[in-house]
Amino acid sequence: MALLNETQQDYYDGNDFGGYQFISLDDIINNFIISYVGGGKIIPKVKRTDIAFHAQRAIQELSFDTFKSIKSQEITLPPSNTMVLPQDYVNYTKICWTDGSGVERPLYPTRHTSNPTPILQNSDGEYTLTAIGTLDGTVDIVLDGEYSNILIGMPVSGPSIPNESIVVATSNAGGITTIEIDNAATYTGTETLTFGSRGGRLLKEEESSYILENVTWLVTDLNKITQAPNTDVSNIKVGMLVSHEFFEAGTTVIDVNGAVITTSVNADFPSATPDEVTFISKPKDSAAWDNYTSNTSSNNDASAYNYDTDIYDLNIGQRYGLEPSHAQANGSYYIDNLKGLIHFSSNCSGKNIVLKYISDGLGTDGEMIVHKFAEEAMYKSIAYAILSTSLHGQALIPRFKREKFASIRTAKLRLSNLKIDEIAQSMRGKSKWIKH
Repeated sequence: MALLNETQQDYYDGNDFGGYQFISLDDIINNFIISYVGGGKIIPKVKRTDIAFHAQRAIQELSFDTFKSIKSQEITLPPSNTMVLPQDYVNYTKICWTDGSGVERPLYPTRHTSNPTPILQNSDGEYTLTAIGTLDGTVDIVLDGEYSNILIGMPVSGPSIPNESIVVATSNAGGITTIEIDNAATYTGTETLTFGSRGGRLLKEEESSYILENVTWLVTDLNKITQAPNTDVSNIKVGMLVSHEFFEAGTTVIDVNGAVITTSVNADFPSATPDEVTFISKPKDSAAWDNYTSNTSSNNDASAYNYDTDIYDLNIGQRYGLEPSHAQANGSYYIDNLKGLIHFSSNCSGKNIVLKYISDGLGTDGEMIVHKFAEEAMYKSIAYAILSTSLHGQALIPRFKREKFASIRTAKLRLSNLKIDEIAQSMRGKSKWIKH
C-alpha cells in the first residue's frame, strides 16, 4: 500500500506543505499496536487507552528538549504593555520585536522587578478595611463616606455588631454609603467598623469600582442588567464583580453589549424599578509594575548615554561593571506566571512583539504530531512506560530503558539539523582577529 495518498499536483494545489515529515499521534498508536501488542509479541495485551496515555506523556517529555520548537506568536503590543501567554505555553525560547526592516531585535529578561499583589491597608497600615458607621439600633448603618469596595457578603465587625454579621445590601447617595447587615446593631451612635473578606483572606486593592444607577432587570431576563438611559455602561468590563443584594456573592460580568450587562448568575428577584449596582474590577496592579511600565529612561534615543551607543564623552567611567543585558535600548520584559502575562518595558509599547515558545505538544488532533526523526523514540518511550507499569514486563525493563534513551539521543542528533558546510562556515569565523 502506498504511503502517499495524493498526487504531486494535489499537494502543490493544497495548503499542507511539508506535512509528510510528521506523523500523527493516532498513526503512532496504531503502528505501536500492530508492532508491539499481541500474542507472541513484547506486550501480550494492553488497552488502547493505556497506549494513548503513555503516547501523550511521551509527546510532552520529548517536546521539552528533543522536538523542534516551532510555535510562535506575533502581536502588536497594546498600551497595557502586557501580552497574554498562549494557551499551550510551557516555556519560551526567544522574545523580541521586529523593526521596520523585519529584523528581530532581542529583548532581555529583567530579574529586578515583578508585579506582586497589592494588599488593601487602612490609614494605620493595618490589613483591614475600616469605616466610621452611624448606628441606629437597626440593620441599617450609614457610613462616613462612599465605600464602593464594600461588597455584598463581606463580614463586618464592631463593638456593637453581633458576631458573624455580614453585609446584605449597600446603597450610595450624595457620596455616602449606607449598608444593611443581617443582624441589628445593639447600640445607637457612631463607632469604627471593620470589613473583611469572605473566607478570611486578605483584602486586595481593587483597580477601580463603579456604581451604576438607574438599572433594571426583569423576571424574563434575570441575568440582564439594563441601564436606561445609557450614561456610563462603557465603564463596566467583563470580569468585574457584581455587588447587589439580589445577586449572590461572586457574581461576575460575562458580557457588555451597549446598555445591557450580562451576569454569570441570575438575580434572585427582578427589579422593575430603577436600582443601583456596584461593579468592582479585578485587583489592581502593583506600584512596582506601574513604575516599571511608565519608566521611559530606556528608549531608542541617542541621548540615552547609559546604554550601548557610540557617544561616550558624557559618561566616562560610568560603563564600568555595566550589566550586559541592560546595555541595550531594545527593552526588557518579565513573565508573571501566576497571572499568565508577559510584562514589557514602556519603550516596547506599540511594537510588533514576537514570542517563540515551547508547547507540551498536546492540543487538537491536528496539533499532536511527531517528526519522523523522533518516531522510533516515541515507540520505545511508550513500550518502556507500559512495561514499567505491568507485572509481566519487569524483566524487559532494563533493555527498553537503554533502547529508549538511545533512541531519544538519536532523535536529538537528527533534529539538531547539523550540516557540515554550516559548521565549517562557523569555524572559519572563529579564526577572525577582533581588535579591542
